[in-house]
Amino acid sequence: MFHKIKDYFTHEDKKLRDDRWIFLSMLVGAIGSLIAAFVLSVEAVELAKNSHAVLSCNFNAVLNCGAVGVHPSAHLFGFPNSFLGLIAEPVVITVAVAGLAGVKFPRLFMFVAQICYSLGLIFALWLFATSYFVIGALCPWCLLVTATTLFVWFAITRYNIRENNLYLSPSVSKWAHRWVEKSYDKALLFTLVSLLVGAIVVKYGNALF
Repeated sequence: MFHKIKDYFTHEDKKLRDDRWIFLSMLVGAIGSLIAAFVLSVEAVELAKNSHAVLSCNFNAVLNCGAVGVHPSAHLFGFPNSFLGLIAEPVVITVAVAGLAGVKFPRLFMFVAQICYSLGLIFALWLFATSYFVIGALCPWCLLVTATTLFVWFAITRYNIRENNLYLSPSVSKWAHRWVEKSYDKALLFTLVSLLVGAIVVKYGNALF
């Protein structure tokens, strides 16, 4: 069994191997986000009942889901933001599983998926910035959502660039292909993650350790 799994992800066809790792990244990231969304949804219900409820992830003044959960940004559309994750992540999981099974998606479908997930990434980064600069507290589950959203966005973007799903001009498409072929996108991903972690440590390091 382990040999089959190893052979599946180390296929001699570079493009096929890359596709499988892309969809695996999407699957793991979406599952992580779905778990976080579920926990945050349960805690949102608890906070709705009692705004002073002590949540399981209230570790201290900095790592405090409760402080983040009662802020207006936590229910920007009139309901807990985590409900959006409960709706969106199963779709991403379905796409990832289908991709691992070798399904070829229509160009327009993946283009729309790129737009939707780009909006999701912008929203996740905005929520992180709000927690970091305005609330002054961080929600561990929200941090997981931010991280997994970044990973999934870079995975789907890499796939869409390689498959020419983004309707880019020939010159831009050529540049983007060269970018992913040299794995600059992966370098950028880990740079962004390092910057986010560094920003947290710089501002809240004393409270965290």
